[in-house]
Amino acid sequence: MYVKKITKLVLTPLVLIITTFTASFVVQAQEHPNLILTKDGVEKIRDNLGKVPLFDATVSRVKQTVDKEIAAGIDTPIPKDFSGGYTHYRHKQNFIIAQKAGVLYQILEDDKYAIYVRDMLLQYEAMYKNLPLHPQERSYARGKLFWQSLNDSNWLVYMSQAYDTVYNFLTEEQREKLENNLFRPFADFISLENPAFYNRVHNHSTWGNAAVGMIGLVMDDEALIQRALYGIEDDGLPIGGIDNDGGTIKVEGQKKGFYANLDDPFSPDGYYTEGPYYQRYAMYPFLIFALAMENVRPDLKVLQHKDNVLLKGVNALLNLSDADGEFFPLNDGQKGMSYYTASLVTAVDIAYHYGDQNPQLLSIAEKQNEVLLDEAGLDVAIAIRDGKAKLFTKSSINLTDGIDGKQGGVAVLRYGNEDLTLVFKYAAQGLSHGHYDKLSYSLYEKGDEVIQDYGLSRFVNIGQKGGGNYLKENKTWAKTTIAHNTLAQDGEMHFGGNYKTASTEHSDLYFYDDTKDNVQVVSATEVNAYPGTKMHRTMALIKDDNFEKAFMLDIMKVKSDEEHEYDFPFYYMGQVINGNFKWESPTDLEPLGDKNGYQHLYLEGKGKPATNNTKFSWLGNGKFYTLTSVAEESDELLLTRIGANDPEFNLRRDAGFMVRREAEDTTFVSVVETHGSYSPVSEASLNSNSNIANLEIVEDNNDYTAVSITDVKGSKQLFIIANKDASVSAKHSLTIDNKKVSWVGPYYYK
Repeated sequence: MYVKKITKLVLTPLVLIITTFTASFVVQAQEHPNLILTKDGVEKIRDNLGKVPLFDATVSRVKQTVDKEIAAGIDTPIPKDFSGGYTHYRHKQNFIIAQKAGVLYQILEDDKYAIYVRDMLLQYEAMYKNLPLHPQERSYARGKLFWQSLNDSNWLVYMSQAYDTVYNFLTEEQREKLENNLFRPFADFISLENPAFYNRVHNHSTWGNAAVGMIGLVMDDEALIQRALYGIEDDGLPIGGIDNDGGTIKVEGQKKGFYANLDDPFSPDGYYTEGPYYQRYAMYPFLIFALAMENVRPDLKVLQHKDNVLLKGVNALLNLSDADGEFFPLNDGQKGMSYYTASLVTAVDIAYHYGDQNPQLLSIAEKQNEVLLDEAGLDVAIAIRDGKAKLFTKSSINLTDGIDGKQGGVAVLRYGNEDLTLVFKYAAQGLSHGHYDKLSYSLYEKGDEVIQDYGLSRFVNIGQKGGGNYLKENKTWAKTTIAHNTLAQDGEMHFGGNYKTASTEHSDLYFYDDTKDNVQVVSATEVNAYPGTKMHRTMALIKDDNFEKAFMLDIMKVKSDEEHEYDFPFYYMGQVINGNFKWESPTDLEPLGDKNGYQHLYLEGKGKPATNNTKFSWLGNGKFYTLTSVAEESDELLLTRIGANDPEFNLRRDAGFMVRREAEDTTFVSVVETHGSYSPVSEASLNSNSNIANLEIVEDNNDYTAVSITDVKGSKQLFIIANKDASVSAKHSLTIDNKKVSWVGPYYYK
């Protein structure tokens, strides 16, 4: 047992009693397995085998998978590939299967699984002693088994669990060989030898911290546990600078280690600043190491750290998904990633077992159709068997960003049963995976994208595409401002595309209100993206009886100290139906610009407004959509398509519609309607036309912006926002069309 040294301490009799009790407890806690599985937990699982359908089914599937791998034999090839290549896949598969095999050994008491894990670990021990750095040199922190230390850390997180399950099966000589020649050198390599990787606040470091900490817990190595929790004290890194992955290497007074990665990236609401795609990825090491600490060192209360922020994070993450359970692709995010991924099985089960046993989580577990093979998974499966599951309902939510919740945030407005969902991003930069897209949004109908966020430019684990890694187009397109549904000024990116500058700034919430059934509103401001220019965007989901479905209202008020060229894009998903303006299509496609993302946009059409309203309609997923925008006579209307300067076809050929306007101060007002349907089977086209006859700005000054919406039957709706005072108790009065309108609060709608 390792005890932290305390100097100048006088031990009173009471302290001696407490110390003796604690020492006894720790010794008992060091029995194996104790990391994720525990002695008591294993006994409970064995007692319930054959009695809990979902758990039994999971055991059966895992057994089938592991038995197939055992029959194929163990292969630990010399590393050579990027992600997507055979050696990368094989080593990844090895650590996943080893962890599962160890669990089966404990549950089924069949030695063949322990033998498999033992033989694999000894094979790695023989290899690792003389293993050089990985031959691929792209990463800022090369690994040995994998091309980057991140994946080496993945390996150790899983192999720590495998080692714990077979610890007592191994001889003392075998354990000494593994610990001295494999595990300690491995832990030292990813930490002491890679401080730029290990001492960051980033999902990479979270994996590294968890890996070092978990193997430290298995080996009862207090030095490794402390290194995991607090990082490397004297890492030799210079103050400042940016590594080639875009993350800060070191700043004055920077915190490091697992606690720092718990504190800084998470807001008090559980939102993770890198976005849901990487929160999903990081939740596994966060939760699995926290659970291991709960089992071995409960005195440190890691799982409860920062007011249970990890358990809050599970709820936040589930709420950052669409109607199909797919995570919104904020920042670097691959579309299609969902809560069906294995890391979310871990998250849901742990959150249920160690949280307040929210029965709504059980309905997610039912959809996942698998559980962890530990005590948490067993309890979830038992609760499902006993009929305790309730539907997980996602309502509107506003999640703050930043360590103290004061660095912007993300608002998700939902109407009905996710019939229409607006995702509004007014957050901080999001570390190295952030995009330059202040006040951007995306719009969904059920699980279908209406107005899309592009996500990332990467074919994950597809070796033919850049080794499965990030492509250069991620920086030249996906991160750029013009790639998002927000305002671009003078063809430049927010903050000039400078990571250091962007990392010090965030947008500010003006107000958020989801208390009304027929209208929900979020409003935020951004004053730093373009110095001298203030953007104030207000977005609302509105359901009016004169409209078939809910619609989105968008008001972007721009104030600047000089004239600029503003581009305001809409990346719609579907086939163009028509517009109320004429456009010319060039015979030869040319890029819209030569930098900042414009070089990747083909100009497919160009026109001018024909009336005071510009209308543009498309068909997507069997439904019609219409964008109605208040037009100015000088506007240019551009039809664009992604794909210019992309000879390797790394980018999707998605379409966009853009309003270009030269002005000093201006206000963009738009409505996106979802309406009607089309069936290719019956060939019936229903309600394919817009229901808006006129969209008008009837008042716009420093104090108020008022928008009138007239439908095709002549009914009018009025929306007013108070631009200076967002207090819920403030009284306002405004005369519109010779009628006095009075209200209390930041906005009016009727």
